[in-house]
Amino acid sequence: MKPYTYSPLLTDFYQLTMAYGYWRLNMHEQESVFHLIFRKNPFKGNYALSCGLGSVIDYLKNWRFQEDDLAYLATLKNQQDGNFFPAEFLDYLRQLKFTCDIDAIPEGTVVFPHEPLLRIQGPLLQCQLLETSLLTIINFQTLIATKASRVCTAAQGDPVIEFGMRRAQGPDGAISASRAAYIGGCVATSNTLAGKLFDIPVRGTHAHSWVTAFPTEEAAFTAYAQVMPHNCVLLVDTYDSIEGVKHAIEVGKKLRAEGTDLLGIRLDSGDMAELSIQAKKLLDAAGFENTMILASNSLDEYVIEAFKQKGAKITAWGVGTHLATAYDQPALDGVYKLSALRTAHGEWEYKLKLSEQKIKISNPGRHQVRRFFCNEQYVMDVMYDLSVGISDIPEAVPLNTPEQVKKLDDIDGYVDLLEPVFRQGQLVQKQKTIHETRKHAIAAIDEFLRTHGKQDYTVALEKNFSDLKQKLVEKYSK
Repeated sequence: MKPYTYSPLLTDFYQLTMAYGYWRLNMHEQESVFHLIFRKNPFKGNYALSCGLGSVIDYLKNWRFQEDDLAYLATLKNQQDGNFFPAEFLDYLRQLKFTCDIDAIPEGTVVFPHEPLLRIQGPLLQCQLLETSLLTIINFQTLIATKASRVCTAAQGDPVIEFGMRRAQGPDGAISASRAAYIGGCVATSNTLAGKLFDIPVRGTHAHSWVTAFPTEEAAFTAYAQVMPHNCVLLVDTYDSIEGVKHAIEVGKKLRAEGTDLLGIRLDSGDMAELSIQAKKLLDAAGFENTMILASNSLDEYVIEAFKQKGAKITAWGVGTHLATAYDQPALDGVYKLSALRTAHGEWEYKLKLSEQKIKISNPGRHQVRRFFCNEQYVMDVMYDLSVGISDIPEAVPLNTPEQVKKLDDIDGYVDLLEPVFRQGQLVQKQKTIHETRKHAIAAIDEFLRTHGKQDYTVALEKNFSDLKQKLVEKYSK
């Protein structure tokens, strides 16, 4: 079974109650526009890495209420023990097909708060029903891809393997995390099913149980080398890590005599920075200069950075719990907001949500994000309304410093980030392989960090769009 072959019931129940209300009031076909955004950079960082669009595409290509879905909805009762939804509404859902337009920022793009990752345009009922499923896919995978990029950046080019399935939030969380972690820069996963589903390289050797299943550590290592001579990475810390390294070296000598080699050792406990230094000396002295030293156990970008500063000789990293669960920030605060409805006269009526916090007032209209460059470096992302438009040299109102209007006259290029994905329910964008997406993501992160480091990046509203928003705020505040 492929992930995301779930039914439209992958949604909060209130989406269905609203859908019924729209249908009952004959609003269900009214054309609407929603945007999916997030409000804060995760992990107290200065960027996020967009991820999950490929899964969204797979989900929407199969989006259709099936008979067992409808049979379940028919069993639901209201407070008076009557049917929650009438048969006529279920008949409508039976024939319902996905017919929306969706534009999205490509997976693997560096993105920032408040700019739309997706724009969804189509019948109000359909757009409403998609909210929860799109959020759960995009929020989680963007979070994990961002975490993976941070971990891989800390590893400074060393390979990072995602080890998190056993601690992930259930099977679906594990599969999604493996996909997102690979896009974010990991070289492989321990998750075999994710490897099959997404063509991600898989890695794995043995656990402590293998060692304890044999009379001695030497016997366990020898046996593993016999059955897996071309995949011999030995876990050396079951009893005493340094003695384990010595035993691994003896097995490595036997492998060489038989025409193969010791690929690596794995450290999983103790002072792994110091142990790696000692292990490296032993390996080098025995002629195993190229043998990998893999570390695992509660690693994240902060631990990896600390180990690097201590001079650790670790050359590969197995990162599990803290990556697959986004341990230090378990959720991305993505939201999905209605921003426009088309009237009976064919005009767009702009919508927004007010808040006492200005930064949380939603943006009205139909949005595009234009990324401006100077000398091939990111300068600023400017959101504009498709109906209002934007000039080649716009005035921009930064979201964080709206009093500092900036004229972008020092630019030499730009790109509009939201690209067509679906038109009237039909996929119009050629899907990239996961490897192409990963390559794009790694290049995007490298470029952003090279030019901006840890500095905040500016996202702004085009001035005419900002003025339009302010008028609506004043209108709805009365």
